[in-house]
Amino acid sequence: MKAIIGLGNVGEKYTNTRHNVGFLLLDKLAKNIEKQTSENLEWKNETKFKAHTIKSKINAHEILLVKPTTFMNLSGESVRSIINFFKLTPKDIIVIYDDVDLPLGTTRFREKGSAGTHNGMKSIIEQLGTEEFPRIRIGIESRGEFAPKSQDLHSFVLSDFLSTEEKILDDSLNAGITKIEELLKIA
Repeated sequence: MKAIIGLGNVGEKYTNTRHNVGFLLLDKLAKNIEKQTSENLEWKNETKFKAHTIKSKINAHEILLVKPTTFMNLSGESVRSIINFFKLTPKDIIVIYDDVDLPLGTTRFREKGSAGTHNGMKSIIEQLGTEEFPRIRIGIESRGEFAPKSQDLHSFVLSDFLSTEEKILDDSLNAGITKIEELLKIA
């Protein structure tokens, strides 16, 4: 089994914010799986995992989609509980998160690496005791191009995407989904 973990913050006010691209990608992936399989997928609140989850399959590979409900800075608690319960290794997960150091429209895959400035990733690395797990970073930086250049980081990552950014974001999410599907083919 592979656990595909999207980082974000729970709650309606965060739904379409830049910091929630991990959740947005998983929602889009779940809809794609539904279209391909005619399965009716619904997020299940799993308090023992501190997450909303969906079990399904992609290319005959069993997957668990995970949206931690701990809020971003404590994401590692949820990830650790998933790994422990399902007896996974860090290499059995794929973490999807926003990256303000990448321009909007950029999608990057890495097998391992530091957290950079991302507090959700810092929490996961701290809880797992390793930086060696796959991740997909979705670029969200658009200050000076779409968003005000002077906008502070905190309010920027918690702001909604602008309508002029939606097509670029959608392309990034599709690129992330394509990468997940590629990774599952070689797993």
